[in-house]
Amino acid sequence: MAVAVSEPLARVILKRGREGPVRGGNPWIFSQAIDRIEPPSPEAGALVAVHDAAGALIGMGYCNPATTIAIRMLAWGETPAIDELVPRRLKSALALRKRFIRDDTNAYRLINGDGDGLSGVVVDRFGDVLVVQILTAGADRMRDTIVNALNEMLHPRSIVERSHGAVRKQEGLDDRTAVLAGEAVTETIAVENGIKLKIDFEHGQKTGYFLDQRDNRATAGSIASGARVLDAFCYQGGFSLAAIAGGASKVVAVDTSARALEVARQNLELNKHPASAVDLVHGEAGKFMAETANRFDLIVLDPPPLARSRGDAERAGRLYVELNTVAMRALSPGGRLMTFSCSTHFRADDFVRAVRFAASNAGRTLRLIAHLGPGCDHPVLLGHGEGEYLTGLLLADL
Repeated sequence: MAVAVSEPLARVILKRGREGPVRGGNPWIFSQAIDRIEPPSPEAGALVAVHDAAGALIGMGYCNPATTIAIRMLAWGETPAIDELVPRRLKSALALRKRFIRDDTNAYRLINGDGDGLSGVVVDRFGDVLVVQILTAGADRMRDTIVNALNEMLHPRSIVERSHGAVRKQEGLDDRTAVLAGEAVTETIAVENGIKLKIDFEHGQKTGYFLDQRDNRATAGSIASGARVLDAFCYQGGFSLAAIAGGASKVVAVDTSARALEVARQNLELNKHPASAVDLVHGEAGKFMAETANRFDLIVLDPPPLARSRGDAERAGRLYVELNTVAMRALSPGGRLMTFSCSTHFRADDFVRAVRFAASNAGRTLRLIAHLGPGCDHPVLLGHGEGEYLTGLLLADL
């Protein structure tokens, strides 16, 4: 039986008829759905008990009245105290990963925010180093509890915090970088699908690497044998390394970041590949694809987010059409295209529509082989469609 929350919490009463989404498993409660808070004006990040209009308990979350997402749920029904809930969530998350993560991999997402019942918290594991992102005021209050539980459960060499971005600003929080426990580390070596990777905690994007593409990189490697491969928007060369491991005959990798390309070169060395194994091109991937005379048997098109807000969606749609059009024109007869959108504010069905327009523009007839997304270490609550962001398609020329 669940234990009741050990401390009295402010009560959030929802408007009549507005409890449906949260009862259906959506952890986000928007300010317009709230009738009143008793007592009023809780501090940003304070834990609250959420009730429907009739007074029935729905569950527990934390509150930030200054933001559009006013409540982020942590649990439904009667819930334990937060010092008990956090370790329970972490142990459950680790048990889930142990079922799915390959033995030749020690780099994966341990906590995926709402999908693991810890809204606003991201924890990525790179071997014996953990990188934490604390994105909201409520998560900020859980920092010490999270660190203590991670130390007790995993005994890592280091726990590093890299908390920054638009969500923290909306929550009224400054960016924060710190060593939370253990050694001060700036980089480490991790292993993904048997491939060694340098992880740069000072300069790398997000937590240091994009772990959500791990399974898709494995897929790319599985279809790369003998192929001429283009890794567009390659970042630190993850897809390129997978293609080499899969037996690609030639790999070209393009990115605008000289620093990322330098890490890609170091990753080649780590895996004992000659520098000539990948042609690293410093430039804009769309321009490269539009101008190259070469044709590729496998193209991976993984641009950064093109819609960073809802207002960007229309422009993003045009850009996805343009990028996929030039990619398809650079595809050899019978070639394969892996194309992705990681834009939270651009819907998956809109992305599919953009790719269809691109195929028409390019004069290509393509078969849909598979829908692609993040790995099993990036779970999303069934009732939380907003938690889905990475969508991809594996296409083959007819």
